[in-house]
Amino acid sequence: MASELYNTIDALSREKGIDPQIVVSAVEDAIVMATRKYYKSQENLRAKLDKETGKINAFAVKTVVETPEQVEDPNLQITLEDARKVDPALEVGGELQIPKVTEGILGRIAAQLAKQVIFQKVREAERDTVYNEYIGRVGEIVNATVKRVEGPDVIFDIGKAEARMPRKEQSRLESFAIGERVRVVIARVERASKGPGVVASRAAPELVQHLFQTEVPEIYDGTVVIRAIAREAGERTKIAVMSKDKDVDAVGACVGMKGMRVQSIIRELRGEKIDIIEYHEDAVTFAEKALQPAKVSRVTVVDSADKHLEVVVDDSQLSLAIGKKGQNVRLAAKLLGWKIDIKSEEEKRQEVELQMAAMAPQASTPLENVTGLGEGLVEKLSAAGVTTVEALADMTPEQLEAIEGIGPKTVEKISLAVNNYFASLEAGAAEGEVAAEGVSAQEEVVGEEVAPEAAAEAASGEVAAEEEAAAPEATAEAEAASEEQEERGPEDGSASEKTE
Repeated sequence: MASELYNTIDALSREKGIDPQIVVSAVEDAIVMATRKYYKSQENLRAKLDKETGKINAFAVKTVVETPEQVEDPNLQITLEDARKVDPALEVGGELQIPKVTEGILGRIAAQLAKQVIFQKVREAERDTVYNEYIGRVGEIVNATVKRVEGPDVIFDIGKAEARMPRKEQSRLESFAIGERVRVVIARVERASKGPGVVASRAAPELVQHLFQTEVPEIYDGTVVIRAIAREAGERTKIAVMSKDKDVDAVGACVGMKGMRVQSIIRELRGEKIDIIEYHEDAVTFAEKALQPAKVSRVTVVDSADKHLEVVVDDSQLSLAIGKKGQNVRLAAKLLGWKIDIKSEEEKRQEVELQMAAMAPQASTPLENVTGLGEGLVEKLSAAGVTTVEALADMTPEQLEAIEGIGPKTVEKISLAVNNYFASLEAGAAEGEVAAEGVSAQEEVVGEEVAPEAAAEAASGEVAAEEEAAAPEATAEAEAASEEQEERGPEDGSASEKTE
C-alpha cells in the first residue's frame, strides 16, 4: 500500500499534468541538498523514497577501487578491502552505499530549502509539459478565458496552461474584462524562466482566416480558397480569395447577402475594416485590385526577379492609393509579396523629362573662354573644382565666397563676366538669325530680277515671230506698187517735165 506522502505526490502530479516520478525525483534531490548542507560534506550523496513507508533514506555513494594507491579522493572512493567489511559481495568498480542519518536532525532551514527545491523542480517540469503540449499547436485557434490583466499584458486560461498576450499582439480597438471568453491564436511557445510560456495573439492574420472559415461555408469546403492575407490589427485587413468553381463568385461568397457574413467578422474584430480582393496570377492585374479603392492608371513591372512594380495613378488618386500613413500601399505590397512604388502622373512626367534631359549632350565651355576673369581667378576656380562656365553659372554667391581667395567684389566681377559671356552668345545667335533672314531675302530678290529678263526674252521672241510672219505681206505690197508705177510712168514723166 502506498504511503500518504506518495499519494500526495501522485495527486500533485495529476493536478499539474506531470509525471509522478518527476515529483519523486524533486523530493529526493531536496533531501540530498538538505543532507549535504547539514553534514557540510562533499561526498556523492543520494536519496531514495520508499513508496510503502513514505520514508526517504539518504546515503553516501563511494566507488570501489582495488588498492589504496588508486584512491584519489576518500570522499568518492574506497578500497576493496574496506568495502568488503561492509558488504562482502562488492567487487572492483562497484558502489558502496553508506547510510546517512536524516531523521530528527534536519531542522527548519533544511526543510525550507527542501521545499524550495521541490517547488522549483515542479515548475520546471510543468513548463516542459506545457511546452511539449503546445509547441505543435502554433498557429491554432483556441477558446480562452480572460484570467487577469498584468500591466499591458492580458493573461488567458487556455485549459491546461496560461497564455500571455503582450501589447504588440493586441488590437488597439479591443479591451477585455475578467472572465470574458474570446478566440485567440497561439503565436509561439517560449521556454520562459518564469510565468506562462504560451504567447497568444489577436493580431495575427490566422485569426481572420479562421473567422472566414467559420462564417463562409464555401471556404470551409474548399470551393473558395484564401490565397493571401495582409493585416494591421485594429486598422485594416486585405484578403485575397479565388474560386475553384467558375459558377461561384469568391468575393460575393465572402461578403454574403447584404454583407451579413463579412459584417459578422467585423463585429468579432471590433470594427476593423476588411477589403476582400479577387486573386489573380498576373501580378499587374492583382496589383490594380489590391490598391483598391484607388483607381490605377497603369502598372509596370520594373524587375520581375526582384519583384518590383511601379504604379502610376492620377494626381487626385495619389493620396487614396498611398492611404493613411502609407497603410494602403503597405498592405497591398504585403499581400502581393512585391515591392510597389506609387507615382502620380505629374511625378512620372517630370521623371521622364529628367531622363530625356540626362540623355541630351551637355555643353561644357572652359573658363578660359570667358573674358574678364583673369588667369589668377581661373586658377583659383579650377583649384576648387570649377572648370566650366556652366558649373560656374550654377553656383550661388555663398558657394563662390566659400572658395579661398574670393570675396564679395570678386563675386560681382565673376557674375558680370558670366552675364556678359551669355549675353554675347545670345547676341551672336540673334545675328545668325538676321543673317539667315538676309540671305533668304536676297534669294527672293534675285528670283524677281531673273523673271523680267526672261519675260523680255520671251517678248523679243514674239516680236521676231511677228516680223517673220509680216515679211511676205510687205514684199507682196511692194511688188504691186512697182507694177503700178511702171504703168503710170509716162504721165508722171510729162508732168515733171512741165513742172521743170
